[in-house]
Amino acid sequence: MKTKNIASLENFSGTILIPVFETSTKNLIPIKFGDVEISSKVFYGKKDTHYLSEKNGNTYVFIGLGKTIDYKELKTISRRISTNQKENLGKNVALHIPEEFSLEQVEATVSGLLLGTYDLGHFKKKEDHPFLKAEFELDILSIKDFTPTIDKAIKIARAQLETLYLVDSPPNKVNPKFLANWAQDRGEKYGFEVDVLGYEAAEIEGLGAFLAVGKGSENEPQFLILKYTPEENVGVQKHVGLVGKGITFDTGGLNIKTSGMVQMKCDMACAAAVLGVMQLIADLKLPVKVTAIVPCAENSVDNKSFMPSEVIYSYSGHSIEIIDTDAEGRLILADGLSYLIKNYKPEYIVDIATLTGSSVGTFGYECGALFTNNESVSKKLQEAGDAVGERLWPLPLWDAYKQDIESDIADVKNYSGKPVAGAISAAKFLEFFTQEHPAWAHLDIAGVAFGDGEFAKSKHATAYGVHLLTKFIENL
Repeated sequence: MKTKNIASLENFSGTILIPVFETSTKNLIPIKFGDVEISSKVFYGKKDTHYLSEKNGNTYVFIGLGKTIDYKELKTISRRISTNQKENLGKNVALHIPEEFSLEQVEATVSGLLLGTYDLGHFKKKEDHPFLKAEFELDILSIKDFTPTIDKAIKIARAQLETLYLVDSPPNKVNPKFLANWAQDRGEKYGFEVDVLGYEAAEIEGLGAFLAVGKGSENEPQFLILKYTPEENVGVQKHVGLVGKGITFDTGGLNIKTSGMVQMKCDMACAAAVLGVMQLIADLKLPVKVTAIVPCAENSVDNKSFMPSEVIYSYSGHSIEIIDTDAEGRLILADGLSYLIKNYKPEYIVDIATLTGSSVGTFGYECGALFTNNESVSKKLQEAGDAVGERLWPLPLWDAYKQDIESDIADVKNYSGKPVAGAISAAKFLEFFTQEHPAWAHLDIAGVAFGDGEFAKSKHATAYGVHLLTKFIENL
């Protein structure tokens, strides 16, 4: 999407989008824009409402924002207008920026409009959204110049659109090799390094837990290492490490899933989120060094699949007793964390995963579970999530839960076997492989990465994590 600043609507012919804060049904003064007036009895800016009017060949779309509105609500409303009003969004579209809008509100509005171009029908014949056509240019009507904010909003939406596409695409398309190729292509385009370890290279490195999960699939696992380094003149740089779970399809392995398997293409949502983050931070040229590990594998059923009661060795050298092959995500994350810490030594580490149904049972579909040993990191992650509408809430990492991962035969076991505290025991398992890193956080986002929503009839991706982690990195 290209944009252009305009000072007035003189000689403009097309559609004008006009965000409006709520007044009152009893307000005697009509809502005015130019020479268009709307009685408060018809429209008064109530949140989640809109009103269309035509005059002098122009279409006016008044968008109700309510009395107050947060970032996520504004972004969703803008996306809704963009999605549902396509027939009114032709070649010429202008967006009016209200004088009282903050930079964040401008960002949310523009980002939401671009997100509204997303269509889940990747394999259908369809016409592109008007905003995606090469000749389209969004006119920005404002008394201020918001160009830097608008450019940033577009970059955020582009990264989220890529993430949505990756997660919603079927597993016969998006397999580990596809993600490796995607990362290499975007690394070249946006400016970050990508190294890929295939099966043999990963075996030489000793990534035993990672390889155990992927050995039952005909699609070779791929261990991705992505490195973004800011320009040299930036000065002192903080170093952040990310790890994203990349199970491109999860059957459960030999502990095969008995329900919900059709949705398991989403088990790489956090790999996609981390890939989206890497695109976005490179696109924004943030002054923070970031190293990301994205272990990608399929958890399939085959005569080569790893088995319950096996003992395998992780990259850290610790042995792991396999209690349940459907607790596979924590295995690849364990090797990802160990590899990141040993080889790159970042100051901050965040791993993100669609890890447990337990987190869904705790929080439903409203927020992700946050585990960390660092109060400052906890606060910064929650603040970043609140700011962009990707909420997190903390759960404990008390040593009382260590017993859930204690094994008689190995250093640790991958599943407690208990029907309670599953998200916590999974976090304790990951903590075991962090070598007591002083600033590590684990995000379990199983309930918010993929689900029901208004923008498709079936369950679909949310791109949760892309903006949250970028905001966190930006604010360090």
